[in-house]
Amino acid sequence: MTHFLFKAATLLLFAPILLFAQSTPAGFSATAGKQQLELEQLFQAMPKSESFRKHLEVLTSQPHPAGSPENQEVIRYMSEVMQKAGLEVQRYPYDIYLPTGSGEIEVALVEPLRMPLNNKEYILQADPFSGDPRIAQGWNSYSGSGDVTAEVIYANYGTKEDFEWLAKQGISVAGKIVMARYGGNFRGYKAKYAEAYGAAGLIIYSDPEDVGYMKGLTYPEGTWFSESTIQRGSVLTLDYTGDPLTPFEPALPLDGPQQVKRLDPAEVDFHTIPVTPLPYGSAREILSRMSGQPVPVSWQGGLPFTYRIEGGSELKVRLKVDQPLDFVRVENVVGTLTGSEFPDEWVILGGHFDAWVHGASDPNSGTAMLLTLAEALGELAAQGYRPKRSILIAHWDAEEHGIIASSEWAEQLRETLNQKAVAYFNADGACSGLNFGGSASPSLKTLLLDATKSVNYGNSAQTVYEHWRSLSGTPEKGPNIGNLGGGSDHLAFYAHLGIPSLSAGMGGPTLYHSAYDNFHWYKTFADPEFISGPTVARVFGVMALRLANAQVLPLDAKRYGQDLQLHLGNVVKAVQQYHPSYQLKDLIELAAELEELGRDLDARIQKKLAAAKTDPEALQRINQQLIQLERYFLDEEGMAYGKWYRSLYASSDPYSGYASWMLPGFLYEASLASTKNLPDLEKRYRTALENLGAALEKL
Repeated sequence: MTHFLFKAATLLLFAPILLFAQSTPAGFSATAGKQQLELEQLFQAMPKSESFRKHLEVLTSQPHPAGSPENQEVIRYMSEVMQKAGLEVQRYPYDIYLPTGSGEIEVALVEPLRMPLNNKEYILQADPFSGDPRIAQGWNSYSGSGDVTAEVIYANYGTKEDFEWLAKQGISVAGKIVMARYGGNFRGYKAKYAEAYGAAGLIIYSDPEDVGYMKGLTYPEGTWFSESTIQRGSVLTLDYTGDPLTPFEPALPLDGPQQVKRLDPAEVDFHTIPVTPLPYGSAREILSRMSGQPVPVSWQGGLPFTYRIEGGSELKVRLKVDQPLDFVRVENVVGTLTGSEFPDEWVILGGHFDAWVHGASDPNSGTAMLLTLAEALGELAAQGYRPKRSILIAHWDAEEHGIIASSEWAEQLRETLNQKAVAYFNADGACSGLNFGGSASPSLKTLLLDATKSVNYGNSAQTVYEHWRSLSGTPEKGPNIGNLGGGSDHLAFYAHLGIPSLSAGMGGPTLYHSAYDNFHWYKTFADPEFISGPTVARVFGVMALRLANAQVLPLDAKRYGQDLQLHLGNVVKAVQQYHPSYQLKDLIELAAELEELGRDLDARIQKKLAAAKTDPEALQRINQQLIQLERYFLDEEGMAYGKWYRSLYASSDPYSGYASWMLPGFLYEASLASTKNLPDLEKRYRTALENLGAALEKL
């Protein structure tokens, strides 16, 4: 202990944060809190920009999509780094039903002239990575295969509302190739709606109004999409997440000792129409030749001509996609720093590592940060400061194809995670720029805010919290902390297993899912000084160490009641649009009671921690109950749009795929303008809130 305090005191001479100006962290007594802050001070000196830069450069040295030999090299590198850091590394293999590559793709004008259209980024002298011969053409994973030649219809962003508008105007997309621009919803729903309305094919392009020259200088002069930049991405849209052939069960290796029943691919609702992305330089050749009625003002994009709904009978486009699917081996890599006192309580940090091409911002800025963090935590442990609870650092495969391998791991370890998982922190592309932001489940919001108050923003005297607050439109109210939706690896933990989750990091404009999202772009535009990696590592590390070492887990129970009152109010507003007399007074009152119960629990915990002598066994009994709080929102019946989504509290929006749906059972009913299931939903939500309240009273 003398050695520990001496080192902490020495570092205080150089550290930018004043240790003793900080308040005692939540979940600690005054004495334990002081020791925790000293430990955090030691830790914060360890993540280095040089380490982050090295990891990012190695990880992004070559294209490494899921299932490729290059991705196996990434797996080997991550395993080696974590093993050297002193973590126990385990690999989890799965055989996933995936596209085996981009396949054969052709897009061409057929009438009134013949013109093949480019679907690959230009090779740039300024960017040494852009000429890599392994870069695949732009493609959409889980496209249907087909070869169609047809007229063209423009459908704006291809949202549910856009297709409904076309139908109301009497404009049919049946048998046509739909042109839709990226944005507004998950690309897979563009394909889903296009197919539902009878389209023969879909082309998704990046419009300059949204991501191109209307935003600023384009690459390589700036960080916006150029005329050849292509957004790749999956279009998988099933009513569950993970491997398409093994819903609810892990896709264990076909050659392994354990087997799971797999669906016949013919049973799975894959898209059947061909789908492909294009850059706006190629889309311009189609859109500029359309001759139908002008679009509504809100549908006009950034290309320099009037956009039109219909291409006309004289404009024909050929779209060919041949995309084979087969079983592909993917692997998760999980490093564990075993806890010294409570090894069976897990704080899990993770992010995916598979990329569409080089993946400098998405995902490997997050991967490099997690490796930097693993080294720092390993260094602490080597000096004798092992966390009390286990900290797991996980790297997920095949996220880009549909959040697949993390979902398989969650399904494989479902019962273990239910007992052991304290929280999950997601780091997908977590160091993509210089602006901090975050979203979290209610119980983790205070932990995130407090951690950002303890970490400096880069090398400045400003804290991350102050920087984050300055980005808000109303900085006097504090930072804008969001609610988790879909789109990344937290989904299985949060919406399927009921584990408190958060996603946080630093971001900015990126060349999303393109061949230009590489190390050259990153060091030139995203973060030339490589400050985001160590900064985010410190925030994640402080949060992990506080959860790992706290006498009482700092999970904020009162935020459930606070947030529930807001979300229930939003439900009432949504339903009242078609059912004006609708009220949820009893549930709102229950939520207010939950807030008070949470405040009472806080007061009781503070009293226990302030006692002259704490009772570790009593505190640990409280922790075992706190771990289970989020699980009270789990409902075995699941959501009407997909039983895999079991949380009554949070889900991804089943129409957009990305947005957060809070109280999703109600919101889905409201989206249908229905009252049929409202009584049953009220009963299910009442049960969840009452059970949560009863648990808080017992603590």
